[in-house]
Amino acid sequence: MRIWSVHPSLLDAKGLVACWRETLLAQKVLQGLTKGYTNHPQLDRFKASSDPLAYICTYLHGLADEADRRGYSFNRGLLVLPARNDLAPIPVTDDQLDYEISFLAEKVKTRSPQWYDQHFATSPSKVTHPLFTVVPGPIESWEKVK
Repeated sequence: MRIWSVHPSLLDAKGLVACWRETLLAQKVLQGLTKGYTNHPQLDRFKASSDPLAYICTYLHGLADEADRRGYSFNRGLLVLPARNDLAPIPVTDDQLDYEISFLAEKVKTRSPQWYDQHFATSPSKVTHPLFTVVPGPIESWEKVK
């Protein structure tokens, strides 16, 4: 499961769809509707929030917004809550964001060379999903560094 901190606009088509599907699974985990992935480290930051389900749904709406911009059709009917704009941003460290950008760039380089050329060949902008805010710090403790 990969719930990216990077802005969805950096995700290639396969990455955006995979993130959508995996985060829908995370929504089910937070609803208690599945036995798998309940202790997945990518969920720790959502579980630590004041309202984990509201946060994961708002994250999903951000993915769907990007899909809309690209002319894709993600089914928002699968989301159990509307997006909320009153949620405090979740902090993500600058080193975590750098790691994710580098990790994503390596994945995209082979599977979507044209996307890589457009978004990663030069230094990509360090933007996060709208639900996050960047703070100084090392790679997050929940990250499994490869």
